[in-house]
Amino acid sequence: MAISITEHPKRVRVRFNGKTVAESDHALALQEGSYPRVLYLPRVDADMSLFERSARTTNCPYKGEANYFSLRVGDRTAADAVWTYEIPRADVAAIAGHLAFYPDRVDAIEEVNV
Repeated sequence: MAISITEHPKRVRVRFNGKTVAESDHALALQEGSYPRVLYLPRVDADMSLFERSARTTNCPYKGEANYFSLRVGDRTAADAVWTYEIPRADVAAIAGHLAFYPDRVDAIEEVNV
């Protein structure tokens, strides 16, 4: 399966329960076959105090093992809302240290012209 990773030209902001949980000018756009594009934000641009590591893992034959985080902001929790490839396969190494968000588990993933 063909996977392409490119620098995303816009600022990306992820909001959950009224709070910005991640915001970056350095997001990566990953396109995998006919799947919808996924934006990966550097972990350094996220408020990791709002993330709780989950026991869940999955394995993608093209990207490697994914680890998950739940988001907790105030009285709301979004279980396994975030995934990351901490040690991705070599051909997608650019996404190491980045986070991706399920659009249906956060309130918004906004793209803003810089």
